[in-house]
Parts: sequence; structure tokens; C-alpha cells
Amino acid sequence: MFKKLITLVFLLITVLAVAHPDQKKVEQALYNLKNVTFKQLESKDDSYLLYELRVRQQVDHTDPSKGYFYQKVHFYHKDFDHPMIMETNGYDLYVRASEMVNYLQSNYLNIEHRFFGESIPEGKPWQYLTMEQVTADLHEINQLFKEIYTNNKWISTGISKGGQTSIYYKYFYPNDVDVAIPYVAPFNQALEEPRIYPFLANVGDKSCRDKIYNIQVKLFENKTQILEKLKWYAKGAKLSFSYLGSLEKAFEYAVLEYSFGFWQSGHSCATFPNTKNIDELTEHFLSVSNIDFFSDQTIKRYESHYYQSGTQLGYYGYDITPFKKYVSFTSNPLATFMPEGTTYNNFNDALIQKVKTWLENDANNIIYVYGETDTWSASMVVPSAKVNSKAYILPKKDHGQARVKNMTPEMRTQFFSTLEKMTGLKPLK
Repeated sequence: MFKKLITLVFLLITVLAVAHPDQKKVEQALYNLKNVTFKQLESKDDSYLLYELRVRQQVDHTDPSKGYFYQKVHFYHKDFDHPMIMETNGYDLYVRASEMVNYLQSNYLNIEHRFFGESIPEGKPWQYLTMEQVTADLHEINQLFKEIYTNNKWISTGISKGGQTSIYYKYFYPNDVDVAIPYVAPFNQALEEPRIYPFLANVGDKSCRDKIYNIQVKLFENKTQILEKLKWYAKGAKLSFSYLGSLEKAFEYAVLEYSFGFWQSGHSCATFPNTKNIDELTEHFLSVSNIDFFSDQTIKRYESHYYQSGTQLGYYGYDITPFKKYVSFTSNPLATFMPEGTTYNNFNDALIQKVKTWLENDANNIIYVYGETDTWSASMVVPSAKVNSKAYILPKKDHGQARVKNMTPEMRTQFFSTLEKMTGLKPLK
């Protein structure tokens, strides 16, 4: 009995010892924030407190009468004196933290994008899914937490569409953060971004590009046999294709997507399949450009993304010139699949043109990170000599590999030197 009591006391002392010293103060501060509710989550790192927040946001930040919704945020507290990083997610909330949190030992706000995940206004009123409203959400959160972190350095960051969001956020609210760090962020300049096509025509080496083209041709030439296999694959995966009209149409899209997906995801030029073996060819095809991307289920999942692309942000299409005899398309199809009741005929590039001018002349304190072979680098931002912003392009890296941790030591030193000049911050770990 005595041993059990000693063990219990020891465990109690251990729990108290690892309790975060700021917990009471942090929770009192959260309690005092207007329009914020919270609950504590288990943190994998005892040096951090982790909370799930629901932030009440106006559906229309210019008209409170339009109602409100709750935006989901994960909040990590490290120390009141450490910097704050805002992750401007472009989709649902990712549970993993930005690598910059580790480098700077920062506090962290991981913010779900409006109209995604659990942060969707009732009825999905599409007219309020604009970058003006998206960035106003971020500004609201920024201003709330500056009540807690009053003298800290602030950084916004995001990956891919999240990185794109961080660029627009810096445009609308240039003083909210000291620096923005967009990763692999496209800045499209048209509904059908034209720079994609010359990029795919020149990326990598010619022998690899020739093999990619050959795979696409072989897929089209063996369409009948492959479609038979895909019918069973789709049945097993419970995929439907009502939006596009047929599995055959989804197959055409997926073959055209193959080259884009190959370079974006960093597939190896050394491991192409035997094109005479239909099973091997089909398996390889699905591993690079799966038809499920063009299924009703996936299109529905990303409908908010497609709406933004098709009305305000632009996206990409597919060059059918080399494949005209194989496809049913008469012009380049777009990779934008608009939600029911909406159309990309309403696309307006007015904001793009304003931001383009700003990027050229006034977009300071932005550090871009890109991968040389990532297809989205076709629409990268190239900082002009008029601004102090910098771009770091990682050689032979794709969409998922273009990270600070994968930079050469020399490039990483340059990256952190730039960050220090802009903020005074150095990597702490």
C-alpha cells in the first residue's frame, strides 16, 4: 500500500512538473477574446499548449446582417515572448505544423480556409467566397491575437493554395505580419494560365518528356482495354462520374493531366512501365494521374477551390494539340469544375491585375520558396528589383519537396539571412 502511495505521489509530481507554466494565463487570455471559444487538445510536445478554437466570423465582413459562421483554428502556444506564425491554409485544416514553427520555436495559428472542412457558412452562399472575405477572416484572427501577443514578430505562411492565400493576405493587409513565406504558391494570371504549357514543354530533360508523351499516347491507343479495367477499379472504389458525363471522359482528362501530375509530384524518369503490358501501364497511370481526381466525389470535395479558381484566382487547362485525334474535346478543356449553379463565365481578373501591379512595385517582405521541377512553378512570382522580396528555387525539387529543410546548406543560410534582415529573427533550432 505504501509503495502504491509513493508511486501515486510521484506520478502527480511528474504531471505537475511537465504542466506548461503559461497554461492558466493563456486560458484566461483566450476566455477574454471576443467571439472565440476553445478547448484544449493533447499536444505531442510538452513545451506547447494546444487548443482547438472556433472563431465567430461574419459571412460578409461588410454587412453583419448576412449572418456568421464559425472558423476552425488550431492554436499552439510556446511562449509569450516568441514570434507568431499564421498558417493560411487554402483548404481543410492540416494537422501538421509548418516547418517554420520548429525553426523559430514560435507560437502558431493554423487556420482553416472559409468554405472548407468545418468552416462553412450555412447554405454555402458562393458570393461570399472571395479573397476579400477570406483575407478579412485572417485579419480578424490576427487582430484578436495581437491582444495577447502584443510586441511579437508575426509571420504568415502557407503551402500551395495556402501560400497563394498568404500572398493575397499580404496584399490586402500589408501591416498584419512582418513577413510572408509562401511555399510553392502559384500566382495565376488567367482562367487558363498560359505559362503552364511552355513549362511542361521544357521541364526536365527531353528524353524524360518524350517518355511522358509516349505514355500518354499509349494510354489513348489502348483506351478500350484500359477502360474495361477502370470500370472495375471505379466500382471497387465506389466512384461515379455524373459531373463529367462518363468514365471515358474522366479517362481523357486523367491522361491529359498525366504530365502535369508527373512533374508536380516528382515521379522518377527512371521508372516508366512496359507500355506493352496493359496491366503495368494501367497501374502506373493510376499512380500518377488517378481517375478518382475526376470523380464526382473528388470534384464535390474541392468545389470551393474550383469556385475560387473559376471566378477570381485562375487555374490551368490542358493542351490538346498533340492529342487531337484521341480526344473528344474541340478546344483546351479547363481543370476547373464549377459547383452546380455557378459558372466560370463570371471569371473576373480585376483583382489579379491589381495584385500583379502590387507584386511588381510594392510587395516587400515576402520570401518565396519554389521547386524547380514543380509544375506550379510555371506561375511562380519572380520578385522585381523594386522590392526587397526574394525567391528561393530548389533545384530538382517538386511540389512536396520544396521546403527549407531540403535546401542546400548554402541556400538555407541565405534564406535565414534574408529572414533575419526582415524581422531580426534567427532559427532557434
